[in-house]
Amino acid sequence: MEYLVNVLYIIAFGMFIYGLMGLTGPKTAVRGNQIAAAGMIVAVVATLISIRDTSNWILIVTGLVIGVVLGVPPALRTKMTAMPQLVALFNGVGGGTVALIAYAEFLDSDGFTAFSHGEIPTVHIVIASLFAAIVGSISFWGSVIAFLKLQETLPGRPIGIGKLQQPLNAVLLIGAVAFAVVIGVKAIDPTGTTSQWWIVGILVLAAVLGLMVVLPIGGADMPVVISLLNALTGLSAAAAGLALNNQAMIVAGMIVGASGSILTNLMAKAMNRSIPAIVAGGFGGGGAAAAVGDGTVKTAKSTSAADAAIQMAYANQVIVVPGYGLAVAQAQHAVKDMAKLLESKGVEVKYAIHPVAGRMPGHMNVLLAEADVEYDAMKEMDDINDEFARTDVTLVIGANDVTNPAARNDPSSPIHGMPILNVDQSKSVIVLKRSMNSGFAGIDNPLFFADDTVMLFGDAKKMVAAVTEELKAL
Repeated sequence: MEYLVNVLYIIAFGMFIYGLMGLTGPKTAVRGNQIAAAGMIVAVVATLISIRDTSNWILIVTGLVIGVVLGVPPALRTKMTAMPQLVALFNGVGGGTVALIAYAEFLDSDGFTAFSHGEIPTVHIVIASLFAAIVGSISFWGSVIAFLKLQETLPGRPIGIGKLQQPLNAVLLIGAVAFAVVIGVKAIDPTGTTSQWWIVGILVLAAVLGLMVVLPIGGADMPVVISLLNALTGLSAAAAGLALNNQAMIVAGMIVGASGSILTNLMAKAMNRSIPAIVAGGFGGGGAAAAVGDGTVKTAKSTSAADAAIQMAYANQVIVVPGYGLAVAQAQHAVKDMAKLLESKGVEVKYAIHPVAGRMPGHMNVLLAEADVEYDAMKEMDDINDEFARTDVTLVIGANDVTNPAARNDPSSPIHGMPILNVDQSKSVIVLKRSMNSGFAGIDNPLFFADDTVMLFGDAKKMVAAVTEELKAL
């Protein structure tokens, strides 16, 4: 039986890795996801086969059914606009599960002293269990805050306690580690006994730490936070797998942890920010005045769908910059139709994708791929930035912070130093927004008041469709 379980685990691991490889492109992403999901089913079956005590099968099956009932409907019904929230929530559930597993094992093994079928636990098992408890709890509660910010139940601006924030976080972390040391020392001592309040204390301190770490992080950093929390969940799952001697949890957790860590690092570099700086408190909160060098306030100029259509119809190249506004309006199909019409008129259309556009990694790529936009037409920031200076018209749809020239020109701006799309270098810019409200980072964008920029106000989907109708008449 053990041989069969190991074979099934190896098959599951191979499917995980092969499925992950499929996520590198939109054409293979769906199949890759399906393969990885099938691999998870194989891993679950192998784990169920390995269970020797069948007295709890009803409880296990009940848990599986509840998970399916609670998980599948939101995944099917959630719109792309709310996908970041769903990712944050599901990731948090994973971390919370690991924390509960650590707590259950503590109770079941009498404070880890009878871990692994009555044997005295090794140091690495105890450390792995306590690491899983701390990191899993941080990941769960941090993900809850990320979910609430993305859902706009909580404001996207940083929420903190000023200079006391980092000392408080340090005290919480030291306290959780101190509790873990006490448990570890007592667990390795076969004559020691440990109250369950020690493990409860760890979970509570880690929970408060998770809340206090994510609350002060501003909205512009939220895509990085999601990938970081995802990495933490993976690492905690791997640690729990090590403690439980479960190969499936170890491998799956390490894959998630490694990929999440790599993605977090890449996104932090794309924003020209360090991960410690992001965790210490992110962008947002302050509003920049819409003023020029002499302090005079400028007024944004509005335009119509007809004028926008004329501008783009007679351009040689148009670059579309998608942002969260495109996701909210579900305008990707309308944009695709407009681009197709422009291309029929001899206009070259490209799409500029900023690494942190939207509210989760790859948000814009997924939306455009859903509308069958050619993958080669989606250009990453480094590949497209030199194109703006020779672009006739740039159409910005709901993107704010990633096009803000203050990041390049204003040392006092909260986002100064963050690489942006050089939209302001285009010959003319059309910004499609519902209003003049600031972006998720909570700061104004001087681009909106530039001489070569006009504002097209309205719902992105409706206004792009209106532009398309005007193009047909030209």
